[in-house]
Amino acid sequence: MTSVLRLVAAFALSLMLLLSGCSENDRPLDSPVRLEGAIFGSFYQVTIADSLTQGQARELEEGLLEVLEQVDASMSIYREDAELIAFNQSPVGEWQPLSNELIEVLAISQSVAESSNGAFDVTIGGLVNLWSFGSEARPREVPDDETLQARLAEVGPDSIEVDENAMQARRLRDVFVDLGGVAKGHGTDRVASYLDGEGIEHYLVNLGGDLVARGYRDADGEPWRIGIEAPLDDRQEATQIVPVQDISIATSGDYRNYFEEEGRRFSHTIDPRTGHPIEHRVASVTVAHPSNAWADAWATAMLVLGEEESLALAREQDLKVLLLVREGEGWRSVASPAFAERFGGELSEEMDLEVR
Repeated sequence: MTSVLRLVAAFALSLMLLLSGCSENDRPLDSPVRLEGAIFGSFYQVTIADSLTQGQARELEEGLLEVLEQVDASMSIYREDAELIAFNQSPVGEWQPLSNELIEVLAISQSVAESSNGAFDVTIGGLVNLWSFGSEARPREVPDDETLQARLAEVGPDSIEVDENAMQARRLRDVFVDLGGVAKGHGTDRVASYLDGEGIEHYLVNLGGDLVARGYRDADGEPWRIGIEAPLDDRQEATQIVPVQDISIATSGDYRNYFEEEGRRFSHTIDPRTGHPIEHRVASVTVAHPSNAWADAWATAMLVLGEEESLALAREQDLKVLLLVREGEGWRSVASPAFAERFGGELSEEMDLEVR
């Protein structure tokens, strides 16, 4: 083969490969497109109803994973290089410059802590660790009272100070800040914001059960539908199906992460005011809110508060809240007026809601 023919053949092969790659990237995908995988010790699942090519879907997944990596690098308590770990190791009383997102999440946390009279408190990391639910490798057992009281004495929203204007914060006592009750919600918001910025109009983000819905699930304008999980220890099952659009949903429950000792059940949800796991009959709290970070924090606070206090707070703050309350071998559904109004009277009857 002459050198000219070799060049022509090489050019033809390169062109074929290029066209093959382009056609693969440009291949339209059936709607909806689902992107999913593992993250934060849990999962992410992003369902997109917009028209996408394979190349666009690949780029979107790369982008959202980069967003989640940034959240993890800022707020994880399981990686030594995380910004939050550095803050927890900083000298007591000294201001620390922090990233915009960490300051934002700390500010949300302090606001919910104040409104809930301390039922939500990110400074309880030491207590969470003591009860074997945190980053410390401890056996699952009831801690001795002396150690518990010593850690409880350090806890409180007043043990950290956040200066949003100067983008800094400081620990006023030697507390371990744990953002487990709000960081996943923030990550869900960040993914939604990323998709918005990419021009995606119809999607459902599910980050370990924290959800953000935008637009519709199909061309017929049907809303996204999500299941409210039943408080069952042994399996996942939806107790109610709720249509959602342009809103976020977060749920906190006590029926997945717990241990038992001498016939008593100890939930991973710790009451910051007592230092002990919650023991009331509320099994889960679902909050609908424009921001998933706020919904996440409110859901955690209300799970701590229990039925009467959380409903009173929901009415005071005009929050959309659904409680699943254990009753005998089953449970009953109780909603705030704002939840019932948002999701409609017909749905309330279908779900057999008690509204108060």
